[in-house]
Amino acid sequence: MNALTQTGAPAEKLHDCRDAFAETLERLAAANDTIVAVCNDSVGSSKLGGFKSKFPERLVNVGIAEQNMIGVGAGLANGGRLPFVCAAACFLTGRALEQIKADISYSNANVKLIGISSGMAYGELGPTHHSIEDFAWTRVLPNLPVIAPCDRIETAAAVEWAASYDGPCFLRLSRVGVPDLLPEGHVFVPGRANLLRDGKDVTLIANGTLTHRILKAAALLAERGVEARVLNMATVRPIDEEAIISAARETGAILTAEEHSIFGGLGSAVAEVVVDHQPVPMKRLGVPGVYAHTGSAEMLLDEYGMAPLAIAEAALALVKRK
Repeated sequence: MNALTQTGAPAEKLHDCRDAFAETLERLAAANDTIVAVCNDSVGSSKLGGFKSKFPERLVNVGIAEQNMIGVGAGLANGGRLPFVCAAACFLTGRALEQIKADISYSNANVKLIGISSGMAYGELGPTHHSIEDFAWTRVLPNLPVIAPCDRIETAAAVEWAASYDGPCFLRLSRVGVPDLLPEGHVFVPGRANLLRDGKDVTLIANGTLTHRILKAAALLAERGVEARVLNMATVRPIDEEAIISAARETGAILTAEEHSIFGGLGSAVAEVVVDHQPVPMKRLGVPGVYAHTGSAEMLLDEYGMAPLAIAEAALALVKRK
């Protein structure tokens, strides 16, 4: 079989999902005066400048004190407020994990955790700022839906859902620009994957910044006569078991890609379903159990085998194992 080649494509319009988050939060807050924002000296990076201007008395900036920030969020929820607690994902989930466990998850507090600049979005700042463990840390906690939207449209829909949901959740957002993939007016349903492309030979599953990359990989595979099914799996917990089982049964092979370690994240969650219900050949793409080094997020994704062409090549190898 000849090697795949990357096809040329017109430049895409890319969007920062933080903008969709901020715009949606401001709109919801205008209609619901219980909504408050809590942050850790991250007004700028959380895109909360507009919220601060419109609702100055409803923004709580605790400074660089993430553990206290979670406690403040839980206290506000206990007092009848609807807090959106925003911080860099690496510090939100790493530094304050015990508080998330005890004050949010165990207490089932109505707090919305917003992990900003997740994955390797802070690429040039290096391993201390990469957030490639957050799926693993959060998805094991009961009562805590874990969500990574694939574009601005799904981000807005997920924020709307979070505001209506009576309970905690973790929403993982990147600052890396991504194209629109879902239709305007999309309604987010937790635990439900989105079928973006159907196919019978292999299934590609991703979320967040990787969804548009696996779609491009599927187009490359189509050039070689391989029909790839593409699933956007925004919700890591609860995972869409039905979609995974159907994909395994109907396509016979599954490849996952994520801006996360290959241990404990989306690939692991999918593999758990596969091994329990419909064992088939699988391949997990992600950071291979190392501290990702310094460099732009896009460069690092490419380096760790998640360029569209590399994803397509890995899928071809997987098809051969069927």
